[in-house]
Amino acid sequence: MPISRIAVGRPVEVSQPDVLRAALAEFFSMLIFVFAGEGSGMAFNKLTDNGSATPTGLVAASLAHAFALFVAVSVGANISGGHVNPAVTFGAFIGGNITLLRGIFYWIAQLLGSVVACWLLKFATGGQETSAFSLASNVSVWNALLFEIVMTFGLVYTVYATAVDPKKGNVGIVAPIAIGFIVGANILAGGAFDGASMNPAVSFGPAVVSWSWTHHWVYWAGPFIGAAIAAIVYDKLFIVGVGAHEPLSTNDF
Repeated sequence: MPISRIAVGRPVEVSQPDVLRAALAEFFSMLIFVFAGEGSGMAFNKLTDNGSATPTGLVAASLAHAFALFVAVSVGANISGGHVNPAVTFGAFIGGNITLLRGIFYWIAQLLGSVVACWLLKFATGGQETSAFSLASNVSVWNALLFEIVMTFGLVYTVYATAVDPKKGNVGIVAPIAIGFIVGANILAGGAFDGASMNPAVSFGPAVVSWSWTHHWVYWAGPFIGAAIAAIVYDKLFIVGVGAHEPLSTNDF
């Protein structure tokens, strides 16, 4: 069971240069991702004079997030593993692929990267609003929670299949684009209902800058639950056999 491999980590880990470098890589990857993703929405609002949401806007958001995440994961992959998502880090932790201490560094860096990206967007656009994630009309918090659980399950399952599984072989080469594609596809599926976050840091930055926290807990609980389920399901069902699975070193993920 994955939970048997969960590790807190050693205090000495905190001062190791590779941990600090990895956290810094997560910061910059998240900044790149959020600046492009959130920025695309702000650009759409400017072009439409803050008009109502349209299918075109949803497709634009999907493409921007897919492309930006592909790049963000790629540039961080060799340094931090390219998590670019606290839920992905949590899923890696549940599967015994990263220690809690290292994970906390990642979470802090990811959240800071998102906040800085949103502040930069606010300044660069002359004070334009960085819209926080919110629920569409007639969508309850439980609807949104289920959306976030299922969408993040798909994301973290994809991460495990293409980046974590020791048997991935050449599939690992396409991991960043596969991860970007599933996020883009999920935005097309869930964006009209709750914004399709799948990423607590992506929700956190706009919430801080706009200081809007309505239903914000959904964008943490859903992704973390979905990530944990995906980690346990993939590890238990597809990484099987005693000695068949060695947790990836922190240099690999």
